[in-house]
Amino acid sequence: MRRRDFLAGIAGSAASWPLVARAQAPGRIYRLGCLHASPRDAPHYVALFNELGRLGFIEGQNLVIDPAGFGLSPQRMEIHAADLVKARADVILAGGDAAVRAAQRATDNIPILAFTDDMLGQGFVRSLAKPGGNTTGVTILASELDGKRQEILIEAIPGARRIATLADTNVSTPTRLRAIEEAARARGIELSIHAVTRQEEIGSAIEAAKAEGAQGLNVLASALLFNSRAFILDRALALRLPAVYQWPEMADEGGLIGYGPLLVSLFRDTISRQLGKLLRGAQPADLPVEQPAKFELVLNLKTAKAIGFDVPTALVLRADKVIE
Repeated sequence: MRRRDFLAGIAGSAASWPLVARAQAPGRIYRLGCLHASPRDAPHYVALFNELGRLGFIEGQNLVIDPAGFGLSPQRMEIHAADLVKARADVILAGGDAAVRAAQRATDNIPILAFTDDMLGQGFVRSLAKPGGNTTGVTILASELDGKRQEILIEAIPGARRIATLADTNVSTPTRLRAIEEAARARGIELSIHAVTRQEEIGSAIEAAKAEGAQGLNVLASALLFNSRAFILDRALALRLPAVYQWPEMADEGGLIGYGPLLVSLFRDTISRQLGKLLRGAQPADLPVEQPAKFELVLNLKTAKAIGFDVPTALVLRADKVIE
């Protein structure tokens, strides 16, 4: 959809939908702006919008959801964020560091609900308890969980001497990468870090890791890597490379190991609740940034069989879910 179409659609929503809105209940029409790399039909967005409907914000009645805010490149997000400000969105829902930066550059007035790896570490908020400014949301403990996933990968490969990390340099800071490198060294394991900044670099990075003798791959937390997951899953399978991923759901999609919070649950339960409050007029500065509290380990033994990999029994017994 062209920018002018989006602007016309959002800006004209108050004029084009009032009869529908009045047919349900008197009141305003809410305009939700979006900045996301994932497509609109991704399961976590479907869960979010379904839950918003249950909370009383129903698309086509009293809610307009930005139709052009999905499947965006980082470069496109800057332009689209400015469009959202011109269209006077009530809230901007931003997923990933690039989206949050674009939204914050565009406005210090419109509430921004962010979902990203490290809200505090990236400087998006002043503190988790008191965010300040116009941004709040969910921070997913990326640094801590990247290290935890590395430990799980090492446990999955007894006797491993060399493993690799796939890192998005737009997100993974040098300090964060040094920390996981030191953690691997403390276990007597050499860690090779393969950094990418663009989707086009991912394939060669994975192949380089395999060529250097990596026995496993830790795919770090990143919106870029998540949105490239189909390609990454395929390459890891083709290269018979055991890998661990950011979200448990990625094991359902064919990854060997997934560990972290459930993405769909976070959007359905946490993001929807925060978004409902912001749409009703709550101030982002008064809403603490939330963190996931539940984590799941999912193993895909079908993938293990396909790559000729034996998952240790102890790890299988610890898993919250095993796909056979």
